[in-house]
Amino acid sequence: MSDWKYDTDEVGEDGYEPEEREELEPLTPGSPTLENAAFVVLGVATMLFVFGRVILLAA
Repeated sequence: MSDWKYDTDEVGEDGYEPEEREELEPLTPGSPTLENAAFVVLGVATMLFVFGRVILLAA
């Protein structure tokens, strides 16, 4: 006897029972906000600084 709730032949290819499937809303792209763009720029600047320091220390 298996401890699993379902056997592999009791579910569909995607792992859900046919009556258990939910219809998900499709993902739609949004527009970037200033805050998100600022964090991306801050992350790029930080990594460039870190890479520059590593290269300077290695030389």
